Amino acid sequence: EFHKLIMSKHKGDSSSDEQHPIIDASRTQMDQKDKDAAYRSLLLEAKGLLEGERDFLVNTANIAALVYQILNEVTEGAINWAGFYFMRRGGLVLGPFQGKPACSRIPVGKGVCGTAISEENIQVVADVHKFPGHIACDSASNSEIVVPIFLTNSDRTKTPIGVLDIDSIAYGSFDEKDAEHLSTLVDMLTSGCDWNLLLRLDDNKE
Repeated sequence: EFHKLIMSKHKGDSSSDEQHPIIDASRTQMDQKDKDAAYRSLLLEAKGLLEGERDFLVNTANIAALVYQILNEVTEGAINWAGFYFMRRGGLVLGPFQGKPACSRIPVGKGVCGTAISEENIQVVADVHKFPGHIACDSASNSEIVVPIFLTNSDRTKTPIGVLDIDSIAYGSFDEKDAEHLSTLVDMLTSGCDWNLLLRLDDNKE
């Protein structure tokens, strides 16, 4: 199931540009052909990593490393963070990731990650400095994509698991194509993991 998508476009505010210089997009962004090839490789390798392994910590650690490696290979190192936050006690708590140390906890509804959970939408943000309430874990980040992770229950209600979060030093690094492929990756991960331990740790789960 393809998640709903929210796009937030960078509009070129001059004061923001002075504080956060625009990185040369031609050297950091993937064209559509490169992007499709990169994601085909990513999804194929992810399938192999998930095969025969259902531990959610093992799998999210490997997927974070895989996303960070493959997307950086085709963006000349523009991806500066890739990883997961998990739902714990009604908020998001840092999980496996690649990149600099990050914010440990994010309230639901706050920042890009918290908004993805509260709105149940993929957030594609071309300029994070223009996103209302953006939480700046790394000042080098200029664009971001966040894919929420939900389990669909037998009664068709949804249980929030967490988010996949990817940051870039370039503005406008992500688009609908990234959202589509990363949604497929999250669907693979959702069905390929045993989330019972995480759900038991979430005191908010009824």
